[in-house]
Amino acid sequence: MGTTKEIKHPGVITSIDSSKIKVNITTYSACSSCGAKGICSISDVKDKMVEVSNTGDFSVGQEVQVILHQTLGFKALYLGYVQPFIVVLITLIITSSLTRNEVLAGLISLGALAPYYLVLYFYKEKIRNKFTFAIKKQEQ
Repeated sequence: MGTTKEIKHPGVITSIDSSKIKVNITTYSACSSCGAKGICSISDVKDKMVEVSNTGDFSVGQEVQVILHQTLGFKALYLGYVQPFIVVLITLIITSSLTRNEVLAGLISLGALAPYYLVLYFYKEKIRNKFTFAIKKQEQ
């Protein structure tokens, strides 16, 4: 059997309490290393905060690696993009065939996303428990 692939991002610990560690990771768009990024409005840099269970001896300001198993990344992709697309597509096909009004079918299809995301919101704690991040000390 193959090894489990991991998604790793460097980060810096911003706060620690008894059960959780908050890590700030900076994500860069694909073109952020381009020499023209200063004059280009496309380059994109975002800071994201990740909560990790406090499992070791870490300190605020320490550089760490934030790790997520690749299979969980695919699950997040499915929940955030694929499944909503399927909901919109199926709703569009059904309402388009029933109403024969494209504008109404489009609005109803987009409106179908509200209940989908509302269900995700109510199950956010259950979903959050499945998406666990790990950290390890930055290798020098």
